Amino acid sequence: MTILSLEQALALPYATQRFVQLGWRVIRIESPKEENSKSGDPNRYIGEDTGFDDLHSYYIPPNIGKEAITLNLKLKEGQDLLKKLICELDVDVFLCNTLPLRYKQLGIDYETLKEAKPDLIWCGISAMGPDYPDRAGYDPAMQAMLGYMYLTGEPTRDPMLCGLPLIDLKAGDEAFTQVLIAMLEKNTFKRLRNEDLEACINQNPEECFNGKKIDISMAQCAASWLITALPQLQFVKNEADVFTRSGNEHRSFIPCNCYPTNDGHVYLAIGNDSQWDKLTKIQGFAHLQKVERTTNQGRNNDKDKIYEEIRTGLKNYTTSEFVEICSKLGLAVSPVNSTSDVAKLDFVKQNMLKTNLPSGKQVSLFPVPVSTSYLQEKKFTLSCAPRLGEHNEKIYSEAGLSNAEINTLIKNKII
Repeated sequence: MTILSLEQALALPYATQRFVQLGWRVIRIESPKEENSKSGDPNRYIGEDTGFDDLHSYYIPPNIGKEAITLNLKLKEGQDLLKKLICELDVDVFLCNTLPLRYKQLGIDYETLKEAKPDLIWCGISAMGPDYPDRAGYDPAMQAMLGYMYLTGEPTRDPMLCGLPLIDLKAGDEAFTQVLIAMLEKNTFKRLRNEDLEACINQNPEECFNGKKIDISMAQCAASWLITALPQLQFVKNEADVFTRSGNEHRSFIPCNCYPTNDGHVYLAIGNDSQWDKLTKIQGFAHLQKVERTTNQGRNNDKDKIYEEIRTGLKNYTTSEFVEICSKLGLAVSPVNSTSDVAKLDFVKQNMLKTNLPSGKQVSLFPVPVSTSYLQEKKFTLSCAPRLGEHNEKIYSEAGLSNAEINTLIKNKII
């Protein structure tokens, strides 16, 4: 499968990175280099310096295993060249995360690109979809708008962002999912009518796969994850009783919270009365036992005192000691690991994607959600994220352009 993606920032590069992990070909499109400016994806210039100006550390992870070309879509010649690429490379999917306001201006709207390939799957990620064409989407601001910040942090302090760009990543995963569904639909039609697909398109186009347009709204994606919050509006009399920041505690199950040990922190989650009983039998925690606390509601009525008493009991334990004891009792407990600690976990190390920097140094980046046969064949090592326009000559030649034509495109600042 071949993907062309006019991409930048994180949401869409993350989506197309997931296709890379399946072994699909992903070609990213960026603006041509301009003198005295940082061209292309702004994320190229964010993070630690690797010795190459357009290859900083924040850009590399979601873009390994991809190819990169430049194309000036502000010019009619660039827009025509995009359609030629789609046709000559037999592109299956085109994606973008440009403002919907600019789709037609850049010649990347579904109707225009479908002219080059009628069965093209088109997918665009934007802040709020085509109904809000000029709205830009930035994860922190969207966390604020969609209620994530309101629900995150301590109840007596300011709202807080989540520690990761969840809305970017959710939107990327949704684009990945919807494109896969569209490919399934396309393949279903082809299997059913493989013997005479062309005749089917000519005679009964409504029965054949004739392309698909997918609009991904970051806002809608984020709101869909409020499944434990929004429905409660139908069941409570006072919104403030439910929708408050609760720090590290669970809003329903008591006690689920984070506590300090004498050398770190642990998160302890007590999910039922039986688990509570086991906790009270651990040495140093007998003071938790009270008849009125044997039910979750009873514990909820006295939760602040319970949290303080658990903190008292943990003063005599190291993190590893308490985790070991709770694990033997079947209680859900975990140390609060640093990012460095997570990188050392066996299942993380075993599924870690790696790449080789231009300097020759191999680096481990992030684990994949699912270990595919393609990645196993590759020994979890993918080519480094591409430099700006790194594959121009290769891909434009593949599309049928001569060296002279490519040089003319460069001279005219089309690529």
